[in-house]
Amino acid sequence: MSRALCVYCGSNSAVPRGYLDLADEVGAELAARDWSLVWGGSAAAMMGSVARAARRGGARTLGVIPRGLVELEHADPDADELIVVDTMRDRKREMDDRADAFLALPGGLGTCEELFEVWTSRYLGMHAKPVVLLDPDDHWEGMLNWVRELASRGFATQAAVDSLVVARTVTEALDACAG
Repeated sequence: MSRALCVYCGSNSAVPRGYLDLADEVGAELAARDWSLVWGGSAAAMMGSVARAARRGGARTLGVIPRGLVELEHADPDADELIVVDTMRDRKREMDDRADAFLALPGGLGTCEELFEVWTSRYLGMHAKPVVLLDPDDHWEGMLNWVRELASRGFATQAAVDSLVVARTVTEALDACAG
């Protein structure tokens, strides 16, 4: 069954090359599985790497970008479909509606914000789509420790913490996204 995978990742080009390679590997692997990519619509950095690799492998790419970020994030002119929306909230809603699963790669504040929203929505029963975090090098370990601490203090349940799948490899992450 063909799936649409929403990938969250960084658009800052100051990241080490290994993260661009990771995004490239994700794009190539989702294409090999005959999945389509839903992403933030940027041609820059990790976002651009995942989209270019997906297209090279024959995957359909659907980008969603707020009007105010078209120039700042370098909207991808090669996207099979590029949807320009008014706000970040509109972007997330459009991406959520079009995805069958969510995968967060290493990233910054925007990636965190997107991850936390779909993770919380899943735990609250607003959707049943897989939410997966790909963490091959402990990029997210501090955040995961903080979330575990929230649970130990009663601010989150262990079920909420456990509803996020943490994967170490691209294969493991995409297998988890398959549901």
